[in-house]
Formats: sequence, C-alpha cells, structure tokens
Amino acid sequence: MNAKIHRPIVGTLGYILSPDRKSVLLVHRTFRESDQNLGKFNGVGGKLERNEDVAACMVREIREETGLAVTAMRLRGTVAWADFGPRKEDWLGFVFLIDGFTGVPKAENEEGTLAWWPLDSLGDLPMWKGDRHFLPLVFDGDERPFHGYMRYEGDEPLDWSFSRF
Repeated sequence: MNAKIHRPIVGTLGYILSPDRKSVLLVHRTFRESDQNLGKFNGVGGKLERNEDVAACMVREIREETGLAVTAMRLRGTVAWADFGPRKEDWLGFVFLIDGFTGVPKAENEEGTLAWWPLDSLGDLPMWKGDRHFLPLVFDGDERPFHGYMRYEGDEPLDWSFSRF
C-alpha cells in the first residue's frame, strides 16, 4: 500500500479573554506585506518548535507576541486545515482559550496591532472565513474539546466538519 504520509505544520492558536470575559485580544495583521494573513484579525500563536509540547508552545507564543504571562488556559479543540492559504499548506492547529494571565498586553508586535474586541463584534471583523465556523466553539459553554477538519481553496473554506467527545 502506497499511502501518502501526511505531515502537517503543527501550531497553536490562542484566544485571550479579558478579565470580565466580554472581550478577546486579537492581532490585526497589517505590518508585513508578505503575510498570508495580511489585513485579517487573528488570535495569537505560531509553529511548534522541536523542543516543546503544544502547551509550552502556546505559553511561549503568547509571551512573545503579547508580553502576557499565562496563568490559566484550556485546550478548546483542534483544527486540521488542508490546502490553507495561498501556499496551500496543511496545518494541525491546537486551539486554546486563555482565561488567566498577568501583565499588560503590548500595543503591537511584529505582525500588527493588538487590541481588545468585544466577543459580540467578532463577526464584523475581517478574518479568514473559516474562522467563523470554529470560533463559536472556542467560546461556548461546552467543556468537551472540538476536533475539526476544514479544507480550503484559495481564501474559501470548502468544507467544515467537527466532532466532540
């Protein structure tokens, strides 16, 4: 059997809740012209390094990108993205909700400006269309993690499915 070995890029994506749990810290990615996320609002995160687990990666990325120190976070789910973005990359993302931290967030990082956005306004922000499928699962009250799959063609998500156990 000649099955193709799937080797996605492994990364983390974190959504930091404000202390009153009504807003989330997002980065508006506007600083690098070569950024495939240019102009979009995103959570914070990045690629897993060889010497770390996904929780350590999330804590590191939040510290580097926001200046905050994580004191509490929960894995909300995973998303397998296929053919994502202009480079048609495959990703496996571990999605966290950060609901405890110390410090004050930076105003910006190397990707763009950081700001708190009300949870009820996220649908109005420019972001990847596929984010609108899994973001409600990040903030809902269901304690079970979700595990999703989303295939892209260009900027368009072609399909979305998820399970919870």
